[in-house]
Amino acid sequence: MSVDPIPHHELLNLRRLTKVNLKRKEKVLIIKLGYSETLVNEISRVTSLGDVLRSTVLLNHFKDAHVTWLVDEKAISLLKGNPRIARILPYDLTTVLQLKAERFDTIINLEKVAGICALADSLIGWRRYGFRFDTESDETNAYDGSPQVLDICMNQQDKVSHGRYWEDVLFEMVGGEWRGERPIIGYKPTSKVQFDIGFNHHVGEKWPIKAWPPEYWHELAKLAGDKYTISWQQGLKSLEDYIDWINSCRLLVTNDSLGLHIAHALDKKIVSFFGPTLASEVYVKDGVKLLPDGDYDCLPCLSTVCRKQTPCMYAIRPQAVFNAIEKTLAKDRSASRSKATHDNDGVPLSPPL
Repeated sequence: MSVDPIPHHELLNLRRLTKVNLKRKEKVLIIKLGYSETLVNEISRVTSLGDVLRSTVLLNHFKDAHVTWLVDEKAISLLKGNPRIARILPYDLTTVLQLKAERFDTIINLEKVAGICALADSLIGWRRYGFRFDTESDETNAYDGSPQVLDICMNQQDKVSHGRYWEDVLFEMVGGEWRGERPIIGYKPTSKVQFDIGFNHHVGEKWPIKAWPPEYWHELAKLAGDKYTISWQQGLKSLEDYIDWINSCRLLVTNDSLGLHIAHALDKKIVSFFGPTLASEVYVKDGVKLLPDGDYDCLPCLSTVCRKQTPCMYAIRPQAVFNAIEKTLAKDRSASRSKATHDNDGVPLSPPL
């Protein structure tokens, strides 16, 4: 049986189409500027760097996709160099006009600002997750599949009682399953470990009542200083320097702030404080989350202003923090001793004669 040969121009066209199809990746747009905390009913023009970093955990779900990330200019340094992000676009008029001319397979909007929700709705995409603009109520709503996320955001009782990690909720929002993946930080620190403990004592301007009392930090320094090397927070004027400083510490003592999430992304040991914010939402792989020791009927208040005469953070005592440090670092020393006394196959090494 004879077969008619395929014309040369059709062969070239077929080869070109095959090449395109083999290289075709899912085009994903993630809108996370940092103006609204994803699971908090709050909107601000003060960029939440911690919330932007935490959102990068979704990149594990879209690891084979071509990801574009729309972000506020102040948070670009957190994403720059991230191997899972193909394009980082600053939020401005020029970028908006460009996005309106593009097509995406998936659009994920993690901002609850009404205007940004309207922008996300206006872009061309096959699938949509996260938040949208409701043209009937003129308010933010959730895309199909994300109603629980909106309930957690808008209803404080639901937020406190849902009992799930933030990452788990995010993965569910996009139809995935979280398996303990961590956020992915773009900048690769160049520092080596120099200190046993880092004191991450500053908090952002959005939530000042998350701060642990200054006098407690100094008392903790006295408790730990004879046994461990301590470094006080550095890199306040440069995000890269800040990341390098955190990387130079074996363990970070920290408020619920950006530093906690950077330390988690860098796989550092953590001793963290929670009072006004929700500890059960924050996943700490290797460390301790400390809560106020006392009868506070307002916890977590999820407020940026404390109405109590004595804020709850005063009920986390320095001795309790030091005990948590000892316990966390003891695990590290125990693991190191075990590794030193066994060969690569886990067989005990013979003691020296």
